[in-house]
Amino acid sequence: SDVYKRQGINAEYMGIRYQMESGRVYNFSAGPCCLPLEVLKKAQEDMLNFNGTGMSIMEISHRNKEYAKVWNNCRNGFRKLLGISEEYQIFFMQGGASLQFAGIPMNFLGGKETANFLPTGHWSLKAISDASAYCKPNLVWKDPPKQYYSILEGDKWQFDKAGAYMYYCSNETINGLTLYDFPYQAVPEGMPLICDMSSEFCSRPIDVNKYAVIFAGAQKNCGPAGNTVVIVRKDMIKKDKAMKITPQVMNFQLVNDAPEQMLNTPATWSCYVSGLYVEYMNKFGLKHFEELAIQRSKLLYDMIDSSSGYYVNKIDPKFRSRQNVVFQMAKGEATEKKFLADAEKAKLIDVSGHRSVGGLRASLYNAMSIEGVQALVNFMKKFRDENHQTFYP
Repeated sequence: SDVYKRQGINAEYMGIRYQMESGRVYNFSAGPCCLPLEVLKKAQEDMLNFNGTGMSIMEISHRNKEYAKVWNNCRNGFRKLLGISEEYQIFFMQGGASLQFAGIPMNFLGGKETANFLPTGHWSLKAISDASAYCKPNLVWKDPPKQYYSILEGDKWQFDKAGAYMYYCSNETINGLTLYDFPYQAVPEGMPLICDMSSEFCSRPIDVNKYAVIFAGAQKNCGPAGNTVVIVRKDMIKKDKAMKITPQVMNFQLVNDAPEQMLNTPATWSCYVSGLYVEYMNKFGLKHFEELAIQRSKLLYDMIDSSSGYYVNKIDPKFRSRQNVVFQMAKGEATEKKFLADAEKAKLIDVSGHRSVGGLRASLYNAMSIEGVQALVNFMKKFRDENHQTFYP
């Protein structure tokens, strides 16, 4: 496309051939995410008759040998994409990443009374709230205004060294803030590190070996809603470590011991589509998707920063999320409502902020094309020019 050419990007290498088809829109939803057309078309093919079984992929039993291939293809795909060694087990669980807010302390407190948490916004605070039912959370840092526009340096965090683990959320979907360079050296030696990576999972390379547990809802960058990927270092899965009150479907030891790690019926469709998506991503590798994320987010942040205050992003630039760009309009809610209505007419969908904070948000996940972001940027320029009187008296 012209956009790629202007930026010196090889469109074929970048792997995005979005090609807006009849009726398609640019979907900036925070989740479920937009999916590559290649993945959607393959899923469409398998809807009525999967691999000659005479059954839809949505109908086939999770114990069927054909589905076992799907399940293992998905797991093996994640191993390849993220470089996950055999020292780790991969679970596909239900209940969203939010279920793990309770599942993590239930499985890993190990009789200890405290755990360490880094509060950085909405979802880490939710995790802290749920964990407080099972332990006394130690907050290694507190943002007095609770605005979460930045994060204190790791060497200033205050740990409880008796804590069972250290927990953080790497990307706050609602607040639009990402901790790109986690200060691993700040964590007390031997303390397990646990991370909710939901909205940036599979968007850039990570060193899995730095973590005891990683979990993420697939519906951001690697599939539809319904599948939660949980990566657990095997030495963390110990007999009778889980609290006695832990439900069976949340008990990692029971899940691990079940055939193919399926304790009950999994979200078969979601896992299938995740497998297709991971297969697609493995054609390019995570460095490719990181480069795409940098390109997309730069386009949008440059627009916001050059708008003379018409659009505003308050996040410290070094913590700005590449996945979830949050911004406000200087004249507030009334203008934002008009912006959203006009954006929808322009086939730019779900650019509203989360209901808890308001404002605007564009989620730029792996399948979002550069063209889609450029279309949003062009719209924002046009909207500002046509509605300048609402800002400049």
